[in-house]
Amino acid sequence: MWAEESVFYQIYPLGFCGAPFENDGVLTSRILKVNDWISHISGLGFNAIYFSPIFESDTHGYNTRDYRRLDCRLGTNEDFRNVCQNLHKAGIKVVLDGVFNHVGRGFFAFQDVLQNREISRYRDWFERIDFGGNSCYNDGLWYEGWEGNYDLVKLNLRNEEVITYLFDSVRFWVEEFDIDGLRLDVAYCLDWDFMKRLRRFCEGLKTDFWLCGELLHGDYNRFVNDDMLHSCTNYECYKGLFSSFNSMNMFEIIHSLNRQFGPENWTLYKGKHLLSFVDNHDVSRIASCLNNANHLPLIYALSFGMPGIPCVYYGSEWGAKADKKEGDPALRACFDAPIENELTEWITKLSKAHKNSKAICHGSFLSVVLTNHQCVFERNCDGERVFVAINASGDEFTAHFDAGAAKGTDLITGDIVSFEGGLKLPGYSARYITT
Repeated sequence: MWAEESVFYQIYPLGFCGAPFENDGVLTSRILKVNDWISHISGLGFNAIYFSPIFESDTHGYNTRDYRRLDCRLGTNEDFRNVCQNLHKAGIKVVLDGVFNHVGRGFFAFQDVLQNREISRYRDWFERIDFGGNSCYNDGLWYEGWEGNYDLVKLNLRNEEVITYLFDSVRFWVEEFDIDGLRLDVAYCLDWDFMKRLRRFCEGLKTDFWLCGELLHGDYNRFVNDDMLHSCTNYECYKGLFSSFNSMNMFEIIHSLNRQFGPENWTLYKGKHLLSFVDNHDVSRIASCLNNANHLPLIYALSFGMPGIPCVYYGSEWGAKADKKEGDPALRACFDAPIENELTEWITKLSKAHKNSKAICHGSFLSVVLTNHQCVFERNCDGERVFVAINASGDEFTAHFDAGAAKGTDLITGDIVSFEGGLKLPGYSARYITT
């Protein structure tokens, strides 16, 4: 599938475009700003884009009002169709956020329930409505809100009318915008039968339609399989990526990678392509997480070299900072224009190396050198072998292992690298060496 050999770019449109937090009802074609960034996105080597929520909502996008109309703060459906056409012309696939677990209080069916209560034809569209209860909104009724958030009204995904409405919306997105996939919000909350039916439905729309779920903990195999999702967010490795650098303990991330993709029979996700990331719209930007700025290029090298599909959050490619403690708006900032610097140049090289290497996209994982400050692991596929080497220390390090060759080529820089006397790694360096 195309996603397995892609590098993703994530945009949170409402923040990226500088839209007001509250839906002010004013139609403004802010989404066209994406057109101005396509050359930047393409130049970085990204060939897929994941848009966080774009449809009409009450505030932050995840409290949907209308699944078939672009949020007025972003523009019109015609505006977004124009953006999608330009992205496709640039060879960039388009993935949208599928927010199917819940809707906003402004959703038409819930508004009908508030008005007509027990006689509303939509009362069964929502989970566990109790007309004898109440919520913090003092509506005189209780309903299930996602994780206690009553601005997020949980849908009943066992209701055939709800399923039909959502599936018809997905069909509309494919016909209107020619989208290539969905990232399912809080997939760990979704009904399994719903996801199975969604998989079959989407394959009927496009044979290569990609479904990725937002998963946090637990066994990803329950969701990522031939019946449900193609991929999921690799939150299991998210903390380990930056924590390994901050604690100078590479054992942490390599332990997780061995558990997920290593050579043992009990390996959990061998052959699966999970979505890898160092930050996103819900967590602190990576430049604000790392204690040592010298580790910023290295953590990207590690995330691009490990098994999985790399995804970079807009602005982080040049080292933008934001801490979760500052609130979500700080994480979802508006930047006037992209910045090109040494980090963007480095990520461009990583993107090229990742996409052009079958071993990095599809290969096995084997740890060959591991210390607190360094790691070298092998990716191998159909005779192509790549050693991903990371030195998190400021001191030069020589890694000794059987490379099976006297020399190799660094896929990042194009330099010829000698293995004689061991692989020499300068301080704060990363290499992808093919033999």
